[in-house]
Amino acid sequence: MGTISISPVVLIILDGWGYREEKEGNAIAVGETPIIDSLWQAYPRTSIQASGKAVGLPEGQMGNSEVGHLNIGAGRIVPQELVRISDAVEDGSIAQNQDIEKCCQDVSERNSKLHLVGLCSPGGVHSHVN
Repeated sequence: MGTISISPVVLIILDGWGYREEKEGNAIAVGETPIIDSLWQAYPRTSIQASGKAVGLPEGQMGNSEVGHLNIGAGRIVPQELVRISDAVEDGSIAQNQDIEKCCQDVSERNSKLHLVGLCSPGGVHSHVN
């Protein structure tokens, strides 16, 4: 049996660095990037999807570095809160959420008030307008 040679591997994550061939409005494509260009030519590389279902978000929803790092670190698609909450509302399972049930029960038993505070933005990672 032959000897197995193991080469070192480096994972380089460049936040905000995307790949798109189109040059219009693309600072990376039109800018001078000699270090990245030399790495690109000399070593194997790949690109990954950073939005939508590939990172646990709805189709067409832009991701961010937090979402990307979570999925890379997990090595699998991690459903994001936006998807989990939207699915629970849509299929009705949110009504059986034990934390929500306990909260409502505590408010009722104590005859107290419940103040709900939320975020509303089209960003889709920490909040959404839908």
